Amino acid sequence: MGASGGIGERYATEVGALWTGLARTLAQLERLAADPASLEDEEVLDLLKRLQYRLHVASEDAYGISPPSGVEPVHAELAAALAGARDSTAELVETLEEDGFDAALLCLHEWRGALFRVRLARLRLSVPAPAPPPPRQERPVGVRAPLLAILLAVLGAATFLSGAALDIWPLWAAGLTAVGAAFISYKP
Repeated sequence: MGASGGIGERYATEVGALWTGLARTLAQLERLAADPASLEDEEVLDLLKRLQYRLHVASEDAYGISPPSGVEPVHAELAAALAGARDSTAELVETLEEDGFDAALLCLHEWRGALFRVRLARLRLSVPAPAPPPPRQERPVGVRAPLLAILLAVLGAATFLSGAALDIWPLWAAGLTAVGAAFISYKP
């Protein structure tokens, strides 16, 4: 196994561990986001603070993971999404504490969006890159196809000229058809 394979496997393991620890936190946050009335409860405020801290730890862990080349932008998106969810949760907690439930409802959509952004970044990270198209296989070109094209072109041109000189339109139409068939029969 090459060095890049080992780096990719180590990265996958580290991101898997990050996501395993984060999945429960996100599920709890999304459950709270789906039920805004629960945000009025004082115990929920304490739970939000703990979940915010878990997002903080996950964000720091994500910044500590070194992605393999080619994955850096997607990994940076995941780390930024985690930091955004942490900050949005902190803003919600602060608004709940200082301004109350009604003011916190104004932060709800931004908070939900930040949580969704984490899921989306994780999804982008887990979707494998499309496989490159298989190399185009060249057909072996023999002498027959080019000779047939040349023969059709010469005979078609001669037939066309004869038909035009003799003023017989079916003959010159057949000549044009033969020249067209020459173009179709051989494509280099």
